[in-house]
Amino acid sequence: MDQLIAELGFLGDRISRARAVLDQHAQSESHIRSRRPDAVAFPQSTDEVARIVAACARHGVPMIGWGAGTSLEGHALAIHGGLTVDFSRMDKVLAIYPEDMLAVIQPGITRERLNEELRATGLFFPVDPGANASLGGMAMTRASGTTAVRYGTMRDNVLGLEVVLANGQTIRTGSSAPKSSAGYDLTALFVGSEGTLGLVTELTLRLHGQPEAVSSAVCTFPDIASAVDCVIATIQTGLPMARIEFLDAETVAACNAFTGEQLPLSPLLLVEFHGSPQAVAEQAQRFGDVARDFGSSGFQWAKGQEDRTRLWKMRHGAYRAILASRPGCTAIVTDVCVPISALAEAVEETQADIAASPVPGPILGHVGDGNFHAILLIRPDDPTEVAVAQRLSARMAERALRLGGTITGEHGIGMGKLGYMSAEHGPAWAVMGAIKHALDPMALMNPGKVVPQ
Repeated sequence: MDQLIAELGFLGDRISRARAVLDQHAQSESHIRSRRPDAVAFPQSTDEVARIVAACARHGVPMIGWGAGTSLEGHALAIHGGLTVDFSRMDKVLAIYPEDMLAVIQPGITRERLNEELRATGLFFPVDPGANASLGGMAMTRASGTTAVRYGTMRDNVLGLEVVLANGQTIRTGSSAPKSSAGYDLTALFVGSEGTLGLVTELTLRLHGQPEAVSSAVCTFPDIASAVDCVIATIQTGLPMARIEFLDAETVAACNAFTGEQLPLSPLLLVEFHGSPQAVAEQAQRFGDVARDFGSSGFQWAKGQEDRTRLWKMRHGAYRAILASRPGCTAIVTDVCVPISALAEAVEETQADIAASPVPGPILGHVGDGNFHAILLIRPDDPTEVAVAQRLSARMAERALRLGGTITGEHGIGMGKLGYMSAEHGPAWAVMGAIKHALDPMALMNPGKVVPQ
């Protein structure tokens, strides 16, 4: 490592071995912890990233990309040591093309910062995982979020990438064209690769027009089954929801205590409609008719921008609120995604499993696309609670596969879901390993993640 640090001397004080910096890069947003990296580099350009990667390849040092540190499965932890490449100083909007509805950005910019810079253009970037994550990290985990039911995930909104491969070579994938039939879709290969195939240094993103009118509401239900069945019926009728989020009663109670809201203590949906004023009014009326059929007790409308912001801030803060509901605890956070027709069965069986266990586990999620989460609260020094939560998480993964779904709809694999990959993909998992070996034969790019070890 000393020889590598000397070779990277061109970074000056932007390469660090300080204990506090290493500790910061040895933590994740969930229960997963790891050894510290041996050093952290803070590049400012693609050329610097290429020089860093080439030097690491010569010295056989692992490289781990780092965005905002908000991932939930330990994706950016240096489990074998090595060099963490922190992209927080590559955080610029390089170009905006309003006519083409595109933006070219560096990976370290966060989604909130990008939308601030887009405000005057009448455009916005819709993918909203809740945390103010870096867009490079969001691409690498194929993130989605509350708006995916209408606008899609990162897979749908990343058109092109600049990537530094494991040997230091820089390539470009994709283009600014709306579509292409030119060979393999390398952009799609790298999106979701969790930094195991290369380090992304630039992204071309699809933008969307800011809606003329927005309307948000809270809609309560007598039980979980009614709320989830309402979601299924809504999606199957083709209503163009912008957001449709589920919170169980435990989550609502935690959010009320954390934020001072006074929402009814029952399962509820948070819904949002985008479009023209007439279209939004019509969509809201149609959804209201569906909701009443499933026992909804009515809407609590967010009457203005301030109310909408408060409502969604509460939803995005649900994880913190749930952690605060059991002081001294951490969480095993897990997500699965199933076909919309299987959503009710998956949620109800998961809720019953958790209710029969000694571990609290509020359920919430982006149910409009079949994706939901369980926040399994554990005392980290209690091996019994840890084991129970791990069994609950495993049962969720097994259930999702049985119902034709996937072990993760948006969190990604990282370290936490690696053990389920063979069950989901079978022989195709070995194909992923072969692709990894072809592009990274020394296994230096984020080793220990995604592919067979």
